[in-house]
Amino acid sequence: MKISVVVLTKNEEESIQRCLQSLEFCDEVIVIDDNSIDKTRQISEKLGAKVFIRGLKNDFARQRNYGLSKANGEWVLFVDADEVISENLALEIQSKINSKSLNYPGYYLKRQDIIWNKKVSHAEYGNAKILRLALHKGAWKRKVHEYWEVKGNKGVLKNPLIHRPHQTIPEFIKDLNYYSTLHAISNKKEGKKSNLAKILLFPILKFTTNYFLKLGFFDGLRGFLLAIFMSFHSFLAWSKLWLLQKGYIKI
Repeated sequence: MKISVVVLTKNEEESIQRCLQSLEFCDEVIVIDDNSIDKTRQISEKLGAKVFIRGLKNDFARQRNYGLSKANGEWVLFVDADEVISENLALEIQSKINSKSLNYPGYYLKRQDIIWNKKVSHAEYGNAKILRLALHKGAWKRKVHEYWEVKGNKGVLKNPLIHRPHQTIPEFIKDLNYYSTLHAISNKKEGKKSNLAKILLFPILKFTTNYFLKLGFFDGLRGFLLAIFMSFHSFLAWSKLWLLQKGYIKI
């Protein structure tokens, strides 16, 4: 078996079919489902995926490593439920893994974000390069903002991975609250400390970096709103870390 793909899901009935249909070029499709209460599992099984039910328990790295343990392919590809592999990217992936001369043990994918029905090309959105394709080796690290640790030099694929996150404001705010909590917990475990200066200054720095230094203003009002939202994420994460330090909240 040449390539397995792992998809993490949680109530993804609106997007999972589009995602899985873009993965038909893979030899094995594995869905790790975090106890969905909608039709995610039924749709996935109908489309031929192997579905495993496992609680996320606020640890994305462990969930991805569990998916890695279930994969049988020589190569493993990780795709999220709100992402799609384009035809050109699928052909490029097949070309790389079927090449007789193995150049790299892993490849970064360029993620192209489409937010509120329009492509975003600057700041944190539209420029991400993420390690999602590699030989069946290594391990994922960190509970949130997780990364795949695979030894050796990596290549970069040319064609983009299409990503459609946060398509409504309520969904965006819900995600900000959730991920900022996980980020605060991870920071605490890593020994990081929060204080008034970080709570005040880090969100301003985040906005300045995204909107000005990383040219978010070129994305118009979308770029401004995204810079504000990500600044708010920073504010929430460092505020929650301070509350955790003081014992005012337990998460």
